[in-house]
Amino acid sequence: MENTEPSIKKLMINYGVLLGILSILLNVIMYVTNNHLQPHWTVQLLGFFIFVVVVVMAHKTFKKENGGYMKLGQALKIGLGVALISALIGIIYTYLLMNVIEPTYMEQVMDIQQEVMLERNPDMTQAQIDTALEMSEKFSGPGIVIAFQLIAALFFGFIISLVSGLILKKDNPYEDA
Repeated sequence: MENTEPSIKKLMINYGVLLGILSILLNVIMYVTNNHLQPHWTVQLLGFFIFVVVVVMAHKTFKKENGGYMKLGQALKIGLGVALISALIGIIYTYLLMNVIEPTYMEQVMDIQQEVMLERNPDMTQAQIDTALEMSEKFSGPGIVIAFQLIAALFFGFIISLVSGLILKKDNPYEDA
């Protein structure tokens, strides 16, 4: 009896696109409600929860389509693929947000950072503020933002896939090692 493994690539694309769309939807809601510059921590928690749910759904779908079996390596591959595709979609949205939708986005973020710095450290001199903002500006260019977005997605994709994979894995005893 030949066991045909379900398409991991198809699962990664489907669930990666789903996660990307859900993430953009959350970001659009934040933008429309004017909470995109200083989102509450609960929004980040909700985004992480969505990430976990979508990766676990991808794992469960694969396991179901694979006769109830899934190796840890397969779980990692699926989760990282979902995270990568979702991150690429998110990067496109971020690029559009920063360059088309809200071209002054980074200036607005810098203004808020300056306000927060002054609230937390009212004794800061203007030179200290300028130095801190200069440093922040170096890390807020499109290339750096995109790189951090990609690295964060892959890091969390790996961690979530590892945990989910360890919980859901089940080796096929009939498969040749």
